[in-house]
Amino acid sequence: MATHQKIIRTWSGWTTLENASAYEKFLVEEVFLDVKKKGVDGLEKVSISTLTHNEEVQFFLVLQFSTLEAVKKFAGENYKMAYIPEKAKQLLKRYDHTAKHFELKQELLL
Repeated sequence: MATHQKIIRTWSGWTTLENASAYEKFLVEEVFLDVKKKGVDGLEKVSISTLTHNEEVQFFLVLQFSTLEAVKKFAGENYKMAYIPEKAKQLLKRYDHTAKHFELKQELLL
């Protein structure tokens, strides 16, 4: 029985301490809400994690897609490039210019 592998897309961006809550709110209330409204099929899950170090906050995003084609619907044909809306660029101190893509092999719920 053939199965397709889910794709995990990871990316990091860093904000100042002052911009961290605004950026998180922007992700939740604008970016991913817009993605859902646009009907990007295949985006199954988004995890937003943070790490505070010195005077900045790292945001580590993990997006789970059903297929690579779904990733391309989200990010475009040049899907390895990071998706950074203009407002995000105003809130971020720095960010990865590319995203990494992994095939999900196993998921264990313990």
